[in-house]
Amino acid sequence: MIQSMTGFGKVTTELPEKKVTVEIKALNSKQLDLFIRIPSIYREKEMEIRSVLSQKIERGKIELIITIENIGKDLATKINVSAVECYKKQIEEIADSLNIGKPAEWFPTLLRLPDVIKTEMVEADEEEWNTVLKAIEETIQKLCEFRIQEGVMLSQLFEQKISNISGLLKQIEPYEKERLEKIKTRITDNLQKIPDVQIDSNRLEQEMIYYIEKLDVNEEKTRLDNHLKYFTETLNSRHGQGKKLGFIAQEMGREINTLGSKSNHAEMQQIVVQMKDELEQIKEQVLNIL
Repeated sequence: MIQSMTGFGKVTTELPEKKVTVEIKALNSKQLDLFIRIPSIYREKEMEIRSVLSQKIERGKIELIITIENIGKDLATKINVSAVECYKKQIEEIADSLNIGKPAEWFPTLLRLPDVIKTEMVEADEEEWNTVLKAIEETIQKLCEFRIQEGVMLSQLFEQKISNISGLLKQIEPYEKERLEKIKTRITDNLQKIPDVQIDSNRLEQEMIYYIEKLDVNEEKTRLDNHLKYFTETLNSRHGQGKKLGFIAQEMGREINTLGSKSNHAEMQQIVVQMKDELEQIKEQVLNIL
C-alpha cells in the first residue's frame, strides 16, 4: 500500500503545570530533511528527537514544533539589573557624545531592550520528558495514519489513470491497418506522378515492407502494456515504492513518445496526446509518493 509524503499530526498533553503541544508537518523531499523547533528546556533532547523521527519516518521534509502553555503557577520572572545598568550607561554616553536629549522616562525604554526581562524556566525532569516523548511518538503515528489515508486516494487516482491509458491503447488498434493502407497508397500515387519512370514491382514491394516495418508499433504497444501492468503491481506492493513508480512512469513516457513519432496518422496522434495528458498527471502525483 502506498503512502503520501505529505501529512500532518498533532497531539496535546497536559502536565501538572503546563500544556505541551506537539505538531508534525510533512512535505515532499527526495530524502529525510528534519526541521525542529522546541523550547529551550527540551533542547538537550534534540538528538533523541531526531533519532526517533529518523527511525519512524522514511522520507520527506519534516517540521516538528513543540510549544508549551503555562497552566499552573506563574513562572519566576526577573529584571536583569546588570543589563539595565549597562544599557542606561551606554545610552547616557551616546547622548552626551551626540549632544542629544536623554529619555524622559527611562523604564519604558530600558524594559523593551533585549535580555532585560528574564524568565526562569525549570528544567524538565525524567517523568516530564517521558510524557513529552510519548506525545511525540503519538504525533508521528497520527502523521503516518494521515499519510496512509492520502495514499489510498492517490492509489485510486493512479488506478484510474492507468485504466485510461490502457483504454486509449486499445483505441489505436482499429487505425493501424487503415494507416498502413494509406501509407501504401500515398507512396504508390506519388511514384505514378513521376513521368517516364519504370517501377520494379518486386523491389517496390521489398522497400514497402521495409518502410512499413519501420512504422510498426506492435513492440511499443506490447512494452507499454507491460509497463502499465508493472505499475499496477508495484502500486499494490509494500510502501516505499515512490521512486520505482517514477522510473516506470518514465519508461511509459518513452513508449508513448515513440508511438506518437511512428503513428503518422491524425487520429492515432490525437490518442497519443490524450495518453500523454494522463501520464503527466501520474508523474505529478508520483512525486508525492513515499
